Amino acid sequence: MHSTLDTQSFAKSINELLVLSALREGPMHGYQIALELEERSAGMFNLQHGTLYPILHRLEREGLIAGEWSAGVGRRRKEYVLTRTGRARLGEGTGDVREVFARLLHVLGDGNGLRPGLATG
Repeated sequence: MHSTLDTQSFAKSINELLVLSALREGPMHGYQIALELEERSAGMFNLQHGTLYPILHRLEREGLIAGEWSAGVGRRRKEYVLTRTGRARLGEGTGDVREVFARLLHVLGDGNGLRPGLATG
């Protein structure tokens, strides 16, 4: 983690980590990912089509997820799976988020004794 935080980049990273975390549960198509995240977050994280699909395409280009088109009858859907590289990125990103929130809570005065670098999972 860098010593300074680019908040726009961090927000983008959060959305990517949310998608990777949904795929940790198993293969899903885009709409399922959006539903899973909304359900697991009690509605806090609601990724719209215009946000979700560019993230999926970027993660696929970067090799963090792999997509395969369904071969069934009817509407074709692309189903995504988390790759080994994606799983590693999820682990790293989760650690980064813990660190950022520990520092934020410390600055806000609600760190419950946590000091930067001491966030535990």
